[in-house]
Amino acid sequence: MITIYHNPSCSKSRGTLAMIEEAGAPHEVVEYLKSPLTRDDLVTLLGKLAIDPGELVRKDKRFKELGLDAADYTTRDAVAEVLSEHPALMQRPVVVKGDRAVIGRPPENVQKLL
Repeated sequence: MITIYHNPSCSKSRGTLAMIEEAGAPHEVVEYLKSPLTRDDLVTLLGKLAIDPGELVRKDKRFKELGLDAADYTTRDAVAEVLSEHPALMQRPVVVKGDRAVIGRPPENVQKLL
């Protein structure tokens, strides 16, 4: 079973979901802005991603508006804390299969899990 943490207004997220559907892979869609992940869920998710924790945080306009500093978000705990408070800052989509996860930017990253 594949879980996709999805934002339907994001073209990369829509493209990744389409790729999963075209592959016929059984999947669950979680719209993380409607159903935010808890801090504990985020710590678990970060443990499945083969990236530095800070890479899960979008350093976009919203990040800057909040007055955040990327240097403060390099550990699992710090990233889980900021994303539990501001779920819109999470990179999207994130796709999980078993004990592995990838960020679907670009959507081809998901091929590793299909």
